[in-house]
Amino acid sequence: MIHELLLALSGYPGSVFTWNKRSGLQVSQDLPFLHPSETSVLNRLCKLGTDYIRFTEFIEQYTVNVHQQEHHPSQAGQSGLHGIYLRAFCTGLDSMLQPYRQALLDLEQEFLADPHLSVSHVNYSLDQFQLLFPSVMVVVEQIKSQKIHGCQLLETVHKYSCGGLPPVRSALEKILAVCHSVFYKQLSAWMLHGLLLDRYEEFFIKQGPSSGNVCVQPEDEEEEDLGIRGLTGKQLRELQDLRLIEEENMLATSLKQFSLRAEMLPSYLPVRVAEKILFVGESVQMFENQNVNHPRTGSILKNQEDIYAAELHLLKQQPLFSLVDFENLIDRIRSTVAEHLWKLMVNEADLLGQLKIIKDFYLLGRGELFQAFLDSAQHLLKTPPTAVTEHDVNVAFQKSAHKVLLDDDNLLPLLHLTIDYHGKDHKDSSQSRDTGPRDPSPREVPSSGWSALGLSYKVQWPLHILFTPAVLEKYNIVFKYLLSVRRVQAELQHCWALQMQRKHLKSNKTVAIKWRLRNHMAFLVDNLQYYLQVDVLESQFSQLLQQINSTRDFESIRLAHDHFLSNLLAQSFILLKPVFHCLNEILELCHNFCSLVSENLGPLDDRGASQLHLLVKGFSRQSSLLFKILSSVRNHQINSDLAQLLLRLDYNKYYTQAGGTLGSFSI
Repeated sequence: MIHELLLALSGYPGSVFTWNKRSGLQVSQDLPFLHPSETSVLNRLCKLGTDYIRFTEFIEQYTVNVHQQEHHPSQAGQSGLHGIYLRAFCTGLDSMLQPYRQALLDLEQEFLADPHLSVSHVNYSLDQFQLLFPSVMVVVEQIKSQKIHGCQLLETVHKYSCGGLPPVRSALEKILAVCHSVFYKQLSAWMLHGLLLDRYEEFFIKQGPSSGNVCVQPEDEEEEDLGIRGLTGKQLRELQDLRLIEEENMLATSLKQFSLRAEMLPSYLPVRVAEKILFVGESVQMFENQNVNHPRTGSILKNQEDIYAAELHLLKQQPLFSLVDFENLIDRIRSTVAEHLWKLMVNEADLLGQLKIIKDFYLLGRGELFQAFLDSAQHLLKTPPTAVTEHDVNVAFQKSAHKVLLDDDNLLPLLHLTIDYHGKDHKDSSQSRDTGPRDPSPREVPSSGWSALGLSYKVQWPLHILFTPAVLEKYNIVFKYLLSVRRVQAELQHCWALQMQRKHLKSNKTVAIKWRLRNHMAFLVDNLQYYLQVDVLESQFSQLLQQINSTRDFESIRLAHDHFLSNLLAQSFILLKPVFHCLNEILELCHNFCSLVSENLGPLDDRGASQLHLLVKGFSRQSSLLFKILSSVRNHQINSDLAQLLLRLDYNKYYTQAGGTLGSFSI
């Protein structure tokens, strides 16, 4: 019977010890020579045999048949369990069972030498596994029930290895070390060669953008109602968190080629370390891919791949994972890559020069160029665009550049004005205010060429890793906004010129109101323009240059640039819809006023006077709303940017003395 017992504990049940798939290994009930106490001891041992058989079935299922799963992926999909981490876990589990097998062999030898040994001796010899097997079985059952795979296995095994039972902790730590060997191989391929070897999507880095996008904008109708009613406590809190939200949105919506898979990241590996690993691999791959088309001398790791590979191998040999040693090595690799990229970007690619180009064109730093362009393209863009508008606008832009002596033959071909004359991505401001049903068709023609105008820039390698398409799109949003402000300012200045030409003529009350309205409009727009160019653009750009010049780390440059762009969007109020909509309404009213003045050089007729009355009423209402929002925020001391704009508009308290309303006249 003892030999039957040892065979059953080895996974080979017979007539004395029977196997049932549901209840496991059990002693046969029809054995009259067994005392109840012996039956109890034997059933206790049978629990070990049951766990061992189920361990071996698990190992056989996911190791012996692994080649079939590779050739027939549907088999892996049916079970829900697959991948190299699972195979490594099975390898570690099998090594954990080796002492148990050896103990059975030793018992076999002992019973052959002394046939008088009892079942109690077997129970005593295998007692060390009575705690180990049930604890490890809990891990196996969780893997099967929750279909855990990939780096999630590392998290599961690590969690159960932190218990207080020394045999269990030691066994699971050995299994975890085997699983870590796969992790280090993937890590070496990714960080040293830029290769994402992840057939079964098990690594915590994936190809493609992150799926967890942060939404920072509520529904348009709610925002507009909020702007009309004034600021509530909720909106004030949104103002307070605006920059933090935008910075998170910048990272989340960035169109990266690779991103983190958060659900695969083990808890004992901090996100900061994972971000460094992601950065190194992306940089190495970018550099290697460029070398294929344009060979360069040296490597981004300064030919230290073998040294870092050896250090990773040493970490793999450690029985316990050390986060301190691991992060120190990751930091050294990251520092090497970041310094090399800094030299490549700042010294070879002339990053400061490229930022100057971005500022000159996307942020209207070359004011004389865009003033000339506004004059020459006005007749092209005041009507709805056509298929030839884009070509004509770019010809006008080139002529304006030559007119202001901008003759950089290498720069101009990289810049191109775009016209979305089908309106695929454009929503006209008048339509966005319409609460009625809207045609969902994307073939909606914009009302004017100005609303469809954009700017594109061909970014040269390796600057494309900093100026991604998502980043350039954000710059384009700022460009369109700044250009709209500059255009309205130029129109109001043109109206002033018309006023000066006719100041000697006799005027009436309507004419006086018309020019006083222009004066108030120009006051508001000029101060808005000054705020945007001086308080926002120049201030933020100088801070960006200081941060770039004070570091030799590319990641610090990228972070500084992300902060710069986030601050541009925040301080320009593009993300703060109540203020942004209010300013857009004011600009639209100013534009309509300039059109009215240009079309009616003489005294206004009844129809013109009626239009002027509507403009006065609308401008008074919007200026009052703007003052209400700005002063509400100032009183709560939440948003310094809105307070700064209010300071520009109300520096001499004229705005306050006028009751927070500009352009309030009676006709």
